[in-house]
Amino acid sequence: MSKVVACSSCGFKNPDSAKRCASCGASTDAPRSVRAGESPASKRYQQSGFSVLWLGVSFAVLVVLTGAIVVGLPMFVKAIDLEGRYGMIASIPVWFVGGLLVGMVSPGKTFAEPTVASLFVSIPTVAYLIKTQTVRTMDSFMYVIMAAIGIMFTMVGAYLGERIQMGPPVKSAD
Repeated sequence: MSKVVACSSCGFKNPDSAKRCASCGASTDAPRSVRAGESPASKRYQQSGFSVLWLGVSFAVLVVLTGAIVVGLPMFVKAIDLEGRYGMIASIPVWFVGGLLVGMVSPGKTFAEPTVASLFVSIPTVAYLIKTQTVRTMDSFMYVIMAAIGIMFTMVGAYLGERIQMGPPVKSAD
């Protein structure tokens, strides 16, 4: 039976024969240096870099989800009216779910990519919802505030997705 080694960078359980971590790509040969007072387990939840590829994937996921729920759903189900503030209220959980999905499927730590992608998605979403409201129900500034809340919920969703993907923390032999 093959021995399992926990990655010193992210804590992912790799086979002993692996040269690189299957989750984050860090070398499994030499442990990373740890700053004074910092445990290797605390690095488990830190993002090491920014991936443009996963930014694109996150952007695509958020555009599809936002377009399907906020724009497409009211076109097909006439009883649903997601214009104005109701569209922004619906966007927040949509972006949370998008961050959660990307966090669950992306290799390594990807908290920043879905968050930046939701910033790029929120701009046209806010513009669309302001333009299409038939009765002015909310000031433009409130749309910006709600978009910022949605961006924060995207980051929370991405973090939870990463936590789900990593599983429980590796117990140390202290």
